[in-house]
Amino acid sequence: MRHMLASEARLQLPQWLMGQIPTLQGNYLDQNARMELAISLARQNVEFRSGGPFGAAIFDEKNGELISVGVNLVATCHASIAHAEVVAITLAQMRLKTFNLAGGDRHLQLLTSAEPCAMCLAAIPWSGLHSVICAARDADVRAIGFDEGYKPSSWQKALEYSGISAIADVQRGQAVAVLELYRDGGGQIYNA
Repeated sequence: MRHMLASEARLQLPQWLMGQIPTLQGNYLDQNARMELAISLARQNVEFRSGGPFGAAIFDEKNGELISVGVNLVATCHASIAHAEVVAITLAQMRLKTFNLAGGDRHLQLLTSAEPCAMCLAAIPWSGLHSVICAARDADVRAIGFDEGYKPSSWQKALEYSGISAIADVQRGQAVAVLELYRDGGGQIYNA
């Protein structure tokens, strides 16, 4: 059998999420509503068995407009970089036709169901995001078996150094419940 090099990469959102996108449009005026969406995406990703227990969404901070969503697609897309945050960032950049989300009047904010891992922490400053809000902690994710890579304990200061504000522990309990649902349901713990 002859092997060919891959000539394209695709990160496709699961069908259940594609069907919801029209109903998700609107303005999410406060961080709690935004976080509820990110955690809901993570929960549904677990319930539909379409990926890991992580969800993310990007909003325009000024008016609450939903720009993009992402769920963890690592196992289903066979791509170690397909974390919810990276998927949401990629889809936002594609939608806005820019590699730098910092342009124009927009102040884009990432809401994520868990603190960024080492890879996502590195990707955030390059993306041009203005702020990040997280739910579950790194320790919560590690507690169910995931390896989050090396990340400085002062990760929020690292983002702030790049001009990105970072808030943690918003609706942490709800996000931890999704992590536990995944673990208890026998979800695949990759990179352990």
